[in-house]
Amino acid sequence: MKTVAIIGNGPDLYPDFTPYLDTVDCWIGADRGAWTLVKKNIPMDYAVGDFDSTTKEEREAIAKYSKYMKEYSSEKDETDLEIALNKAFELKPDYIYLFGVTGGRLDHELINVQLLYSIIDKGIKGAIIDQTNYIELTLPGEHHVKHDKSYPNISFVPFSHEVRGITLTNFYYPLTDANISWGSTLCISNKLIRNSGTFSYNEGILLLIKSRDTIPR
Repeated sequence: MKTVAIIGNGPDLYPDFTPYLDTVDCWIGADRGAWTLVKKNIPMDYAVGDFDSTTKEEREAIAKYSKYMKEYSSEKDETDLEIALNKAFELKPDYIYLFGVTGGRLDHELINVQLLYSIIDKGIKGAIIDQTNYIELTLPGEHHVKHDKSYPNISFVPFSHEVRGITLTNFYYPLTDANISWGSTLCISNKLIRNSGTFSYNEGILLLIKSRDTIPR
């Protein structure tokens, strides 16, 4: 299993990176996200983007610290995150983690969530992770989810207009063969009653969102 992590230049809502240091095989810094990897002393394989959010001194440090760096024009058709994602696709990973892509501008945050579709469409599992949220896009079928004390609340949000046949097992609020559509709050703020549970559905695309109410100190 090969795992790639991309660090974006969003607000500093990064989770504790310690649990990921032994599981991530390749770290990619997108724009100022590369500077974050330098500051946190995390080995950086690639640094890409226009780097318009960095100073000359920071760019020089990124160039020395990364194994590979490519600077793009600020006038381009792709965001820095999408450029980093395309680099990740070249590596043919099994998993892609996105850090530093939430908070700040809402337009960027919404499109970053939509980028999860481009990941799963290539048969790769992807997740957006910050201090209070873990977001994963899923396709029809049966999925297993484990209790995570860092993200105890579990919600299911329809990504497609409608999701049909949802069944939740080992949840405080179970469901059997239910349907939800855009705007439905039926599957918001649930919890597991055991260490693991399952959710399944027949049609549509569903966001799994695990969250916590407060930022850890």
